[in-house]
Amino acid sequence: MDKAATMRKRTRGAWRGLTSALVVVFLAGACAQPDLPKDNFYRLQVTPAQGQGNKLFSDGIEVERFVADGLTASRTIVYSAGTQPNQLSEYHYHFWTEPPVVMLRDQLVDYLRQAGIADRIVTPELRGNARYVLIGKIKRLEQVVGSPPRAVLELELGLLEDKTGKLIYLNTYRIDKTAASASVGDAVVALNQGLGEIFARFVADLEARS
Repeated sequence: MDKAATMRKRTRGAWRGLTSALVVVFLAGACAQPDLPKDNFYRLQVTPAQGQGNKLFSDGIEVERFVADGLTASRTIVYSAGTQPNQLSEYHYHFWTEPPVVMLRDQLVDYLRQAGIADRIVTPELRGNARYVLIGKIKRLEQVVGSPPRAVLELELGLLEDKTGKLIYLNTYRIDKTAASASVGDAVVALNQGLGEIFARFVADLEARS
């Protein structure tokens, strides 16, 4: 083998060694990358009401799916800063298990059934031929980041007759609850507490007008 051929062989060997070394360094760097945050899912759930046995409505109530605007209707948990209450942001890794417009409706159905305010409490899917319709709008459902950390929930709840559309009752309920910490989990705990308080006030208001 001549001298030139020997040099070419050595050069190719050096390049192969360098390439292998670069691959090892790349793989080591890739393995060292931090794990991406995992998705977290939360539910809204209320302690069932204690029924008193006195029905406020002799006919059934159909609870409609709630409505909400923009980010509030999505499964992404939203938050605002205490210093910028008019600016909403959304988390990338924190979600509701279901859309809030469904979750709050279902929680209200369970709560009213336990409270025993009517013969039947149904959703539209059950086609219960109810006389009354209960409607709800989620105005605010958010964590407030600041000192102290808080959670804000605001609902509009109304009751009307199905056939005539006559409005029987309508009111807006707002709860501002201090959270145990700035974590999303503690904000959800505060929202659950606030939701239970709103449902209790709603039932008490219906009782007061009957």
